[in-house]
Amino acid sequence: MTNATRTRGALGVVEQWLTAVNAGDGARVESLSQEQVDIVGPRGRGSAPRAVLSEWLARSGFSSQPLRWFCGGDGLVVVEQDATWHDPATGEPQDSFRIGSLFRVEDGRVARYERFDDGAAGALAAAGLDAARDEVTRPVSP
Repeated sequence: MTNATRTRGALGVVEQWLTAVNAGDGARVESLSQEQVDIVGPRGRGSAPRAVLSEWLARSGFSSQPLRWFCGGDGLVVVEQDATWHDPATGEPQDSFRIGSLFRVEDGRVARYERFDDGAAGALAAAGLDAARDEVTRPVSP
């Protein structure tokens, strides 16, 4: 497998994962994730079974609009997003801001998700990526 194929593959997985999140499709999010997922966010960090992702999706009301995509080697993908949280009962927006998300894709599934509330800069730094060098156009699904 060439590096270009791996890059398109990781980007495609992340694009599908984010599309499933926006659709509220917890089963699809789980199918695109490793059985154990490392999750890092404002409420802590740890490894959890992928079923936690469906639970989170049901209660968070999270959706996002990807703005920019960055890709490095080893399955690392950073996405800059306008994120919004809605009240799950009413659908009313509760909060919104620009975030950066760092994904690690292994064997065609998301193995790690890390949210950066300072936008893409923190995610890029954590991934060792450079905004000018590693930005890519819209991902190509596998």
